Amino acid sequence: MRLKTIFAASRLLSVILLTALLSCNKSISGTTANLAPLNPSNEDLTAGTWKTILLTRPDTFAVAAPAAITSPAYTADLEEIVAYQKNMTSALKSQINYWSAGGVLRWNEIMRDLVAKYNLPPYQNANGTYPIPSSTNPFAYPLFPFANPPYAARAYAYVSAAQYDALVACWHYKTLYSRSAPYVNDSLIKPLAAKTTLPSYPSEGAVLAGVTAELMQLFFPDEIATIQQDLAQEELSLIASGAAARSDVTAGEALGRQVADVFIARGKADNASKAVGNATIWAAYVTTAQAQNEIPWYSLETPARPPMLPLFGAVKGFLVDSAEVVSLDPGPPPSTSSDSMKAQTEAAYNTVKNATRDQLSQVQFWADGAGTWTPPGHWNYIAEQDFINQNYSEVRWARNYALLNMAEMDAAIVCWHIKYEYFNPRPTQMDPAIRTLTGVPNFPSYVSGHSMFSSAAATILGHIIPARAAAYATLAQQAADSRIYSGIHYTIDCTVGSAVGQKVGNYAVTRAESDGADQ
Repeated sequence: MRLKTIFAASRLLSVILLTALLSCNKSISGTTANLAPLNPSNEDLTAGTWKTILLTRPDTFAVAAPAAITSPAYTADLEEIVAYQKNMTSALKSQINYWSAGGVLRWNEIMRDLVAKYNLPPYQNANGTYPIPSSTNPFAYPLFPFANPPYAARAYAYVSAAQYDALVACWHYKTLYSRSAPYVNDSLIKPLAAKTTLPSYPSEGAVLAGVTAELMQLFFPDEIATIQQDLAQEELSLIASGAAARSDVTAGEALGRQVADVFIARGKADNASKAVGNATIWAAYVTTAQAQNEIPWYSLETPARPPMLPLFGAVKGFLVDSAEVVSLDPGPPPSTSSDSMKAQTEAAYNTVKNATRDQLSQVQFWADGAGTWTPPGHWNYIAEQDFINQNYSEVRWARNYALLNMAEMDAAIVCWHIKYEYFNPRPTQMDPAIRTLTGVPNFPSYVSGHSMFSSAAATILGHIIPARAAAYATLAQQAADSRIYSGIHYTIDCTVGSAVGQKVGNYAVTRAESDGADQ
């Protein structure tokens, strides 16, 4: 007979209380709305030995041994699951279905939506100036950091890299303690997600919830309540599905939060808070270009908006160090007074004037402007569609997103270094007769960010899924071409940007070849 304890009774009460979390059920749309539970073709049981990113070793943070499956505490855990399943509602089942598709996938989707929500340029002040996000007052308008492409790339990278390190640590302890899932230990518990042979302690879903919630609160401080609600909903679904016991979840969340602290400490010291610069720095770019007899870039907005993140090139990357950022500089574009620049400008004018229907379609598909996931997020979506078909484990999902997003962040760093090294004007500045097919970005032209993001992404994704390499390369070329078709870039911006982006992507490939995941 089961051991009846006050502790178990309190767990039963928690069933009633926590079910209230389901009142804000997920609204799922698109191709992932009805995904089957994650059922990896390879559970990657050796992932606890893979090379981590910031953690010095997978056991950097100790996880205590779990209670025996015959203990009163674990018996109470099992009774809690039985109670949830006995009182299963359609709302709870829907929540289980949502999260069982994969925690890495779902958190990435949630994050992309937050990026789109905050990817909006701040509105001007009454005096014609613009407010600047402040790291010392992140809740003031506009929130710090807001989600333009470089900041978004950084956020995707930190979250994905932290998820990866946390799951490598999680797999280490899973194989160390090897406690089987609740549905294996109690015949009254039904597995409402996929059945696997993966040990359940600590819970990988809870590790993801803990590490992701901590990081996302750093990047989206105004969304703390929503993020905590997402965490609670994922953990509830893990328990009610029979995939994890309460103690599996508690240990997992604690491990995830400790790993997050390592990445948060790095993020606070990576120079991103200084990337906006100041009026003196902005003016210096203009005077430097003029001293070199070049036409400097200037904002085409009214009133003029400060240049976007002129010091982002000094942010600390994951794959490329500061010396490598400089070494990846491709050299200057043609002089603004040269015949070559005149020819580039004329080509931009003629391309926009004679844009075809297919070219217009590409412009819209790759626009990725305000209110979107940004170009890095777009590539996260592209990757998601293919990762689903590969039936990856959670830890491999995390590893692959970490490689992609570290490449995207470092591509942003290198790209922004080049942009502000040369401060080159846009085609529309050189020829006001050019009417762009999208908005004009508020930063220098050379090199193209879309081209760098896309080439870097295609390079690492082609390594991860070789059968799709040619398709990724085609998509990257289309993304680069779209910026020429739209009239916001010269051809040279995109050809050079694509070449440099590929070099950044190769840094991710080098890491992938040595992280132990494919050995």
